[in-house]
Amino acid sequence: MLNFHLPRYLPSAEELPDSDETPVDNELQELIPGLLKSILLILWAERMDWFFGVNMGIYYHPDELPIVPDGFLSLGVERCYDEELRPSYVLWDENVVPILVLEVVSPNYRKEYSIKLDEYADLGVRYYVIYSSRRRRKPRLEVHKLVNGKYELQTGNPVWLPEIGLGIGSEQGNYGGLNREWLYWYDSEGKRYLTPQEQVKEAEKRAQLAEVRSQKLAAKLQDLGIDPDQIQ
Repeated sequence: MLNFHLPRYLPSAEELPDSDETPVDNELQELIPGLLKSILLILWAERMDWFFGVNMGIYYHPDELPIVPDGFLSLGVERCYDEELRPSYVLWDENVVPILVLEVVSPNYRKEYSIKLDEYADLGVRYYVIYSSRRRRKPRLEVHKLVNGKYELQTGNPVWLPEIGLGIGSEQGNYGGLNREWLYWYDSEGKRYLTPQEQVKEAEKRAQLAEVRSQKLAAKLQDLGIDPDQIQ
């Protein structure tokens, strides 16, 4: 629940801009959260109690500019209101603070490791995830967990998030034809969930194997003098 003192009359999401209109500095700021969302759309296809926003404004006060993370996940909210979808994420309408926010550090550093740590802690965001592909001496992926009002850096890759029922981590892969390090979701045993493209390829492989087995079986039946097309 929100702890902010809000005015009596509040605008709705439809009356507020969807972001701060600041363009992203790097294409990865859209691709990385977009990949995470695309996996969830398949993994949680039957669930309607979650929302993943990409470059969408989170409004915590009508008189303040929104906070616009590169990605965020909320649980226990409506997947969508209607076919128009959400124009923005308004905390006094949703009554649910995102459980996870993601910031992808761009060449134009925006205080992801300092001021934003405090901002998300004040909001009560459970997990703050920071990814910087340019880091060399420190981990490129950091997962911070809110404990007693302060963020504590978690260890491991992937990092298990029990409140979400998923792990998050980084590894080399291919997305959109680009081979590089990406962020993915993982199960409790550390196994990575497949991307939509990988799932399509896996389905095609299974179909091809099934066809090969079918052809081999038909050939064996013919050797035995049995017409496979006559078998019901």
